[in-house]
Amino acid sequence: MHSTSKKKPNLILFGIDSLRRDRMSSYGYGKLTTPHLDKLACEGVLFEQHFSPSIPTTPAYACMLTGKDCFGTDVVALRHKGAVGAKTLAEVLRDIGYNTTCVGFTGNPSSRGFDNYLEYEAWMPNEQGKCPKAENLNDVTIPELHRLANDDKPFFLFLRHMDPHSPYLPPKPYERIFYGGDEHDSANHSMDPVYNFKPFADFLKSWIPEGVTDQEYVSAQYDGAVAYMDSCIQNLLQSVQSLGLAEDTLIVVTSDHGETLYEHDCYFDHHGLYDCTLVVPLIIKFPGKIPAGKRVSDVTVISDIMPTILELLEVDEQLEPDGQSLIPLINGTPERRVSEFYITECTWMRKHGWRTPHWKLIRSLEPDFHFKPEVELYNLIEDPQENNNVAEMEPEIVGLLTSRMDAYIRKREEQTGRTNPMFTNLGWHGKGDAPFTSSQQAYDTLHIGSALTARSLQAKQLK
Repeated sequence: MHSTSKKKPNLILFGIDSLRRDRMSSYGYGKLTTPHLDKLACEGVLFEQHFSPSIPTTPAYACMLTGKDCFGTDVVALRHKGAVGAKTLAEVLRDIGYNTTCVGFTGNPSSRGFDNYLEYEAWMPNEQGKCPKAENLNDVTIPELHRLANDDKPFFLFLRHMDPHSPYLPPKPYERIFYGGDEHDSANHSMDPVYNFKPFADFLKSWIPEGVTDQEYVSAQYDGAVAYMDSCIQNLLQSVQSLGLAEDTLIVVTSDHGETLYEHDCYFDHHGLYDCTLVVPLIIKFPGKIPAGKRVSDVTVISDIMPTILELLEVDEQLEPDGQSLIPLINGTPERRVSEFYITECTWMRKHGWRTPHWKLIRSLEPDFHFKPEVELYNLIEDPQENNNVAEMEPEIVGLLTSRMDAYIRKREEQTGRTNPMFTNLGWHGKGDAPFTSSQQAYDTLHIGSALTARSLQAKQLK
């Protein structure tokens, strides 16, 4: 690199945990939850059908930060043991002279390769019983942004926001901006099934205010937490502007997975392969390099993010990603379109499946703690909320989708020389290596205690 050449652009990647795109106003949600991110989308490109196929956090970030699918990363489980089997974005950029900083994502297998790791409080409530997560993040990030801006090297700043992840306890006034009811109405029994679901009851009771009877109140806390985070993100975007970095900084906003609020019995968490868990945002802004105000309706997946970033930063790294750069899609000349894809989940249940624009197949690899059937099939056109399992009525479709899924698994196993990690990861639940033999056994075994316990499940130590 000659001293006269201009330094490479900066990258800020917002990897927001548990943000489902259908709760964002830019994606058509009826409540104005994300005005500042909506404005960012108007200055860049918004991808309308972006999916995270491997649930939950650990495999999703692995795909995001390597450009590989779960066969390429060898990661499917929340409690993944060992390394990620691919080079990470931080490693690639660090090798070519980037300063790399990671905020709020220490100790995860896919957070390898950063120079700096900064932590902030993202779980425990403050003295007022609220979780000002995004402000805590800003407190460590804004000084770091100033430091990075003053260096002559380009930087990669990775931010893992946690506001849409339970506990949803946004500070005032956000806790009531989307709720006008009486959360203590004794005639409302919508929270009964939540408190009666033993595996999660203690955890949910540890942060949902005492005496809350209305599930709409808890769901409104999710929306409030998203809105609170959005306003704090504006503080960061303003800092980028004020530091004179806006023209030379690629900004990417996405999420690792969605969230199930009061759907499918998977209360206020992100397990299950239903669309509320798979739908995530993707917004990219890079002035002069990609158009402003464009919306792309093609299906995109999380492993497309890294190849897209590398192309925009003009980094010539021979990665052989499983995803593809989205620049041709933005320009309206895609090399290949995605119509169907393999989906996996290894959080509190071990399942996989196949999603097409018309159908969603979900197959259990062992009995789950919700006592759900082994095979689920949903007609996404007639039943987009996935409330009507038609597996028994449509055996031919189940057979067709199963054979397509199996053929894809065989193909990927041959290409990578690895067995599908969904088949080998038997200790996924942290309770030994034996698969559950019944739903009752799973229900009795799996249990999250307080928010503190939940935090320790997320903070996996690097091997």
